[in-house]
Amino acid sequence: MSGLEKALFNLKFTTKQLNRQAQKAGKDEQAERAKLKKALSQGHQDVARIHAQSAISKQNQKLNLLRLGSRVDSVASRVQTAVTMRQVTSSMIGVTKGMDSAMKTMDLEKISAVMDRFETQFEDLDVATGYYENATSSATAVGTPQEDVDRLMSQVADEAGIEMSQEMDAQRVPSAANLEEVKEDGLGERLRALRS
Repeated sequence: MSGLEKALFNLKFTTKQLNRQAQKAGKDEQAERAKLKKALSQGHQDVARIHAQSAISKQNQKLNLLRLGSRVDSVASRVQTAVTMRQVTSSMIGVTKGMDSAMKTMDLEKISAVMDRFETQFEDLDVATGYYENATSSATAVGTPQEDVDRLMSQVADEAGIEMSQEMDAQRVPSAANLEEVKEDGLGERLRALRS
């Protein structure tokens, strides 16, 4: 086994380990979501907030591990391409020697067979290059932690059919009905000011 093949093996092994760790972080995230749901149903907002933060932390850890695994896999694809290129190069040398002998004799069957081998080598190279191009992926943007915590708490509460406490409602944007009440109170105060 050459140095490149050993490196390829180690890279693939590392990718598998990172994916396993990401799966574990995903399971931990689900456990924290379950604890969040339980704390919300019992009315413990502070405990629920801690579990929401932990769930988001585990989710971010999972995403970071998946991104890193993707990057390692991308490097592994490049190494795989290098290994394939070396194999293709050695095959090409054999094909070229075969072509030289076929061209000297001008045997059409030999020339056709050499050209078939040549085309097969290029198809293999195209497949390896296509695999590398498909291995790359883009990263997703992550919002601010506080917004994520509030969103996750609301989502879990909605799923569980739990009413959020007044504390959470005060942090949210006022509803249209509340804005209408504020507007009417302002109009009433201005009317009283005009009368006096």
